[in-house]
Amino acid sequence: MSREPIEFDTILDLCRDQHRRIVLAVLAEEHRSLTLDDLSKAILKYNHQTPVTAASEEVLTEIRLTLYHEHIPKLESEGIIEYDTERQHVVPTKQLDQLNPSLFAIIEADPGLQVPVAL
Repeated sequence: MSREPIEFDTILDLCRDQHRRIVLAVLAEEHRSLTLDDLSKAILKYNHQTPVTAASEEVLTEIRLTLYHEHIPKLESEGIIEYDTERQHVVPTKQLDQLNPSLFAIIEADPGLQVPVAL
């Protein structure tokens, strides 16, 4: 199934939230499917500057819920990822490759993120 090219305004909207920028950056860097736990840990590392061992369960749960209810559905609706609910895996699609030039420029411009963003 071929999708239309992603409009620049859509890319900006997808990158509006820092948690979503982290998810996109990690998926683009890793080039593989990741679990919600993997992405939660990346958000904890880059947004909260907290190691997983020092994070409260409350913070991790909040991150997971936000991913599950807000960020994953938004990325999936644009065809950037596919989400396997049974395995809780986020699978990047070819649409993500289309975002890469703009995505990397936006991430590099984010003063709160150190590039590269990886697990």
